[in-house]
Amino acid sequence: MGLDILLVDDEEDFALALAERLSLRGFTPHVALDGEQALRAISDCPAKVMLLDLKMPGIDGMEVLRRTKKIRPEIQVIILSGHGSEADEAQARFLGACEYLRKPADIADIIKALKNAERETGTQAGSNGPA
Repeated sequence: MGLDILLVDDEEDFALALAERLSLRGFTPHVALDGEQALRAISDCPAKVMLLDLKMPGIDGMEVLRRTKKIRPEIQVIILSGHGSEADEAQARFLGACEYLRKPADIADIIKALKNAERETGTQAGSNGPA
C-alpha cells in the first residue's frame, strides 16, 4: 500500500477522479467532500498528507488547516485550490501548509508535492510510476 492521503474537495467529480489517478500511481487516497468530513476523518484516517481545497461550503479550507494542525500537527498539508490569492497562500503557509498549488494543477506537480510531503513525514511509501 502507498502513502495514505486525505483528499478534501467539495467538487465530488474532481475529488474522485484525482483519487483514482493517485491510486493508479501507488498512493492510497481517502476522500472527504467538505470540511466537516475532513475534520472527522483526521481522527481515524491514517493519512500522513492532506490535499486540501480552500473554498468549500461550511467549514472552509483555512479553518480545516488551522484545526488539523492543532489536532494532528504531523500531517503535511498541501493546498490545491482554484480560487486562492497570494494572501491566501501566505496565510496557508503561516498556518502550516507545506505546499500551495493552484488548479488546474498538472498531475506531475501534484505527485512532486506529495513526494516532497512524504519525505517530510519520514515514510517510504508511494510509487515511482509514471506521472
